Amino acid sequence: MKFVDEASIEVVAGKGGDGCLSFRREKFIPFGGPNGGDGGNGGNVYLIAETMLNTLVDFRFKRLFRAKHGEHGKGSECTGKKGVDLYIKVAVGTLVFDVDTEEFLGDLTKSGQTLLVAKGGDRGLGNVHFKSSTNRTPRRTTTGTIGENRNLRLELQVLADVGLLGLPNAGKSSFIRMVSSARPKVAGYPFTTLHPNLGVVSIDLDRNFVIADIPGLISGAADGHGLGIQFLRHLSRTSLLLHIVDIAPFDSDPVQDILDIIKELDKYSSELVNKERWLVLNKVDLLQDKQICATIIKTINWQGPVFEISALTDKKSCMTLCYSIMEYLEPTP
Repeated sequence: MKFVDEASIEVVAGKGGDGCLSFRREKFIPFGGPNGGDGGNGGNVYLIAETMLNTLVDFRFKRLFRAKHGEHGKGSECTGKKGVDLYIKVAVGTLVFDVDTEEFLGDLTKSGQTLLVAKGGDRGLGNVHFKSSTNRTPRRTTTGTIGENRNLRLELQVLADVGLLGLPNAGKSSFIRMVSSARPKVAGYPFTTLHPNLGVVSIDLDRNFVIADIPGLISGAADGHGLGIQFLRHLSRTSLLLHIVDIAPFDSDPVQDILDIIKELDKYSSELVNKERWLVLNKVDLLQDKQICATIIKTINWQGPVFEISALTDKKSCMTLCYSIMEYLEPTP
């Protein structure tokens, strides 16, 4: 199944209208001369960033987008109407590539930002442009040119302040449900989360941040296993990573789980593995021995901040973490 943060579309700009061959013919003016008007330019195709969208899933169902053609010129030097431009809405954070040339066309990072991806054809000229002292009745016109046709690849990198990182069922979706109004599906089986969810955490008036819950990673994610590359891409723009770990698993070792994720980050991107990352030990309410957390930290020699939470039952511990995140992010541009 193709992940919803990537889409391939074809955009076709409008053709320019043809110039008109016409002569002025009025009573008592038998030789009025040429008056053929120009055609209209073809419509352009633009991408426009829209905050209400957070996936590219709509492009699964429609892949071809055409702008309108320019109208042909008319007599009496009437210029044809320009083709209507086509604006295609995409999510903020969309990267645009030309599939055929591998050219990077642009990055839509702000709401309302537009990007021209296919230029409309130029208009044709009417015969009025070709009259001269030696040619009073020109029968020459030009036709409008064809608009650009491009195959595009769209990639969406979620714009979030904080990214949640961890294995499937580590508690990432439970955490984002606890601290924000986002309601991702929560269930007791791997890969419950199939696409990124965004949640806004409000600390106080004008004090909030956006958190991204991406699908869980597995060993080999950086090589594409489990669609890992698509998932890791969503973390590249975050200011802070929260590495959430289930410390009370029934079938795995938390220490090895942490090391596996760090290994995948290192394989995917040196920039990502060096990004600020906090360790969040989840499900501490299930522990019989409270020394387990300290043992894990010592074993992996973790040097950064560490938080202990219960994402499902203890909102206070989750909000304590959120206040610390807010204090970290506020000085960050």
